[in-house]
Amino acid sequence: MRPTVLIIDDDPTFCLMLKSFLTKKEFAAETAFSGAEAINQVTKQDFDVVLSDFRLPDTDGLTLLEEIRELKPGTPVIIMTSYADIRIAVKAMKNGAYEYVTKPVNPDEILLILKNALNRDKEKEAMPAPTPVKSADSPKVKKSASKNGLEYVAGDSAVARRIMEYIDVVAPTNLSVIIHGESGTGKEYVAKMIHQKSNRSHKPFVSIDCGALSRELAASELFGHIKGSFTGAIADKTGQFVFAEGGTLFLDEIGNLTYEIQVQLLRAIQERRIRKIGSNQDVEVDVRIIVATNEDLQDAVKKGNFREDLYHRLNEFKVIVPSLRDRGEDILIFAEHFLSLANAELNKEVEGFDVEVMQIFNRYSWPGNLRELRNVVRRAVLLTSGSHVKKETLPHEIVFEKKEEVTRQSQPVFTQTEHPSDLKSLAEKTEKEMIINTLIKVNYNKSKAASLLKIDRKTLYNKMKLYKILHTEDEE
Repeated sequence: MRPTVLIIDDDPTFCLMLKSFLTKKEFAAETAFSGAEAINQVTKQDFDVVLSDFRLPDTDGLTLLEEIRELKPGTPVIIMTSYADIRIAVKAMKNGAYEYVTKPVNPDEILLILKNALNRDKEKEAMPAPTPVKSADSPKVKKSASKNGLEYVAGDSAVARRIMEYIDVVAPTNLSVIIHGESGTGKEYVAKMIHQKSNRSHKPFVSIDCGALSRELAASELFGHIKGSFTGAIADKTGQFVFAEGGTLFLDEIGNLTYEIQVQLLRAIQERRIRKIGSNQDVEVDVRIIVATNEDLQDAVKKGNFREDLYHRLNEFKVIVPSLRDRGEDILIFAEHFLSLANAELNKEVEGFDVEVMQIFNRYSWPGNLRELRNVVRRAVLLTSGSHVKKETLPHEIVFEKKEEVTRQSQPVFTQTEHPSDLKSLAEKTEKEMIINTLIKVNYNKSKAASLLKIDRKTLYNKMKLYKILHTEDEE
């Protein structure tokens, strides 16, 4: 049976073109020209994948995404957007979208993403990556491979080494772990590494996207239900806790769980028992919990959106995964890795990146983090006809990214001191000015600033705190 895809866009010509292309590629494609029409079709028919434009005449992609998730929580939704809306696309990913693709779309790129969406369960299986082909003068790709074949690109920066140290320390224990970082930074890979280096590595690693769970079905998905326990429960269902027995349960975007489900989750973790919906019997479970979030759970606790007791129960160990823009030394390492993957996926033999492309990669801010870098590299490999990726294959908005001008408001905020009258004060004033000037020079990239100042990142933060140097971004 051919996989079904729903194409949602208010441009009939575009819909017809894409439908014709996908039909030739053995898809059964349907079209909708508005959000209302799309919801009507999703209600009547099950689609394997939904492909939707972000800007529609009667709604937007985020609203439509939420409605589709409520109706068909297991259906992957791919958002099409322009690079002007890149941050909105990232927000859509946080809200449960499977992937985003930028316009103007490349049909082959769409086809590749659709196939990945259809095979997303297989995609999660551990498998060794092909040997990467290096760019000239590019950094060596350092990877960690488990006995089960899971491969994690560690990076070579100080922060990358620290993450690996944390993984090695916490993996052999049974501590619950919170992994914090922006969307697309690789939090699930960190969770998998913890599992694979633990004593539970021979048992299941079960991953759940809490952002994709509807309010009504979250408890059923986690704990299971018995037939007839609620409308639509036509058969018994085994929960993910049971599937993860003896292994690790990874709850991605834990902050999306409702308060009621948080209560049940806390009980399950504390008592190591779960109860199916509609049942009066408890089932013992032995599961390690690892959670990930892109929001500040402590702040959510203060606002009453997250239970404090659950937070402290989960926060036995925390790993912070930094954004890609804060680990500049690793950007080209990740790019090389994604180049290897793209070559294998697209049956290409691109050898590396031009020096100009590597320079562009290093100065771009990467709001979508590793996920965006992967997409950009895959698109570039697809469009490359020679041996090396050239600037012309990159999206215009990456090549010519508009940097915000440094204004009075974006200057570092610090407390003025009197003119120094002693040698110590003079030295402090000179050091303070040097740190400020270096931060401005590198557009407040802390890793680059620390490198130029010949100090580590922790020392830089301590000195910024000492001298009350506060960039406006740090206030958010």
